[in-house]
Amino acid sequence: PTNLNGMLMPVTAWGVKLISIGMFAGADRAILWRGPRLQRSLEQFLSDVWWGDPDVLLLDLAPGPGDMAISVAVRSGLVALQVPMKVRGVVENMSWYEHKGERLEIFGAGGGRRVSDQLTETLGYDVPLLAQLPLDPDLREVGESGRPAVLNEDGALRSDALGRTFRELAEGLLRSE
Repeated sequence: PTNLNGMLMPVTAWGVKLISIGMFAGADRAILWRGPRLQRSLEQFLSDVWWGDPDVLLLDLAPGPGDMAISVAVRSGLVALQVPMKVRGVVENMSWYEHKGERLEIFGAGGGRRVSDQLTETLGYDVPLLAQLPLDPDLREVGESGRPAVLNEDGALRSDALGRTFRELAEGLLRSE
């Protein structure tokens, strides 16, 4: 990211602006920020990064249904009370891993629903669980290559279940503006 007059300019790829804690720590370091430090970083990314006027702002948080992960996710959603935005929903990433026809819930179950329920109660309007996405090694590889998950190597839209899930999620978010 570039600093321009005290504001960070996010990196742009495929028309999507992004910022990541990893961009500041270096690719060779693990990030284990939790609680207040992670919350301060998220708030700084919202206030010190020039996002312009985005259609959708996604916060990608660490996986897990534990109290710490749930608490950080809920507090991140509550930032909507401080800035003029509406939390449109929760997407539970890495919900399960498909192994030999069985869904293994590596990080536990129900975290996305708990975040959705807590945000709905606290914000006073419906914050639905929009999608539950699997832990998919192909998705990681595609993401690390820099290609959007909805595109094949040739740039065509993926027609598999994961590609359809991402497209439906994006279309739903844009329809509900």
